[in-house]
Amino acid sequence: MKLAVLSRSPKAYSTRRLKAAALERGHQVRVLNTLRFAIDLSGDEPDLQYRGKTLSHYDAVLPRIGASITFYGMAVVRQFEQMDVYTPNTSAGIANSRDKLRAIQILSRHRIGIPATTFVRSRGDVLPAIERVGGAPVVIKLLEGTQGIGVILAPEVKVAEAVIETLQSTKQNVLIQHFVEESKGRDIRAFVVGDRVVAAMRRQAVGDEFRSNVHRGGSATAVELDEASRHVAVRAAQIMGLRVAGVDMLESERGPLVMEVNSSPGLEGIETATSLDIAGAIIDYMASQVAFPELDIRQRLTVSSGYGVAELVVRQGAELLGQTIGASGLRERDIIVLTLTRGTSVIPNPKASRILEVDDRLLCFGRQETMRDLVPERRRRRARPDVQPLPEDPLKATEDLAAPADR
Repeated sequence: MKLAVLSRSPKAYSTRRLKAAALERGHQVRVLNTLRFAIDLSGDEPDLQYRGKTLSHYDAVLPRIGASITFYGMAVVRQFEQMDVYTPNTSAGIANSRDKLRAIQILSRHRIGIPATTFVRSRGDVLPAIERVGGAPVVIKLLEGTQGIGVILAPEVKVAEAVIETLQSTKQNVLIQHFVEESKGRDIRAFVVGDRVVAAMRRQAVGDEFRSNVHRGGSATAVELDEASRHVAVRAAQIMGLRVAGVDMLESERGPLVMEVNSSPGLEGIETATSLDIAGAIIDYMASQVAFPELDIRQRLTVSSGYGVAELVVRQGAELLGQTIGASGLRERDIIVLTLTRGTSVIPNPKASRILEVDDRLLCFGRQETMRDLVPERRRRRARPDVQPLPEDPLKATEDLAAPADR
C-alpha cells in the first residue's frame, strides 16, 4: 500500500508513529503538508498538484487535519475522494466532527445518548434555554473549540447569561449544555478503528478543573469498556462518517453520553496509557480496506433515472409486518433491501428469511415511484409543554392576545 499522511507536523508524535507503523509493515508512506496541495480542475479528470508538480499515485490517504485549516483540508480530502483514493475519514465526516452543533444534531437524530443541549441566538431566549437543559450549573461551549479551549462551566444562571452575552457580542456561536455532575472532571476517550474500539482510557482532571483533557494536565489510565459503551462509541463514529476517531463520553447515571467525536485524535496519550500499538491498528485497518474507496451514492444515483434510496418503516398494521423479506414482494417490485435497523442494531444485507417486526427500518434501493406508497407519512410532532399550539381560528388568536385595556 502506498500511503499519504496529510499533516503539517511531521515531527509530531502521532505523525511519527503512523509513519513508523506503516514502514514496519512494508508499506510505502510519505507525510505531505496539507497546505502545499493545489486542487487541479483544469483537466478531464480531478487531480492534485503537490509543491507545483502532479501528485503521483497513492492507494490511501490518512487525514490529520488541524482545526485551523479545516476548510482547506476538507477540500483536499474531497479531491482525493473524487480521485477514488481510499480514506478512512471522509471530508463530510471531518466537517461533521468539527462543528459541535452539527455533530450533536446528527447524533441526536440517531438516538445516540448526548447531554441535554440547546443553541440560541436571541438574548431573550437564553433563560428558557438554560431551563430546558436542567438549569444551572451549565456548560457553555464554543462551536469550534479544541482541547478543552472554549469550554466554560457557569455555576449560576446570572454567570451563564453574562458569559453567553459576552461571547455572542464577539460574534461567537455557543452551545448551552447540561452539566453532568456525576462525571465532573472525568470522561472516557474511546479510540475507534473500523467497527471496533481498539483502546480506551479514562481521563481525570487536576484539582477543581472540570475539563479532563490531557493537554490541560489531566491524567489518563487504561479502562476496559462495557459492551454498551463500546457499541455507542462505534455507532457514533460511523454515523459521523469516520472510521478512525476518538469518541469522548461521559459516564452518567443514564449510561454513556457522547460529548464529541474527534476526527484527528492524538495517539500519544492513549498509547502511553494503554501500552497498545494504536498506530499499527490504524495502518492494518487501512490496508484491509484500501480496495474500497469512499463512494458518494448521491453522485452515482444521478445516472439511474427514477431510482433512489429510501427508508421504509414497518408500522403496526403495515402490509410488511410479520412477513419475511423474501415473501414481502419487495424484490418483485424492484426494491432491494440494503440494511435492516432494529433498535440500535444494524443488519447489513439481511436474509430473505428474516421476519419483519414493528419499527424495523429498511434502507432500500429501488424505483422511487414504487417505494412512494411504502414510505410512511411523517409523524406530526407533539407540542412540548412550554410551546402552545396555534389556535385554529386566527380571529380567536387575536382576541386572546389582546391586552385587557383593549377589550
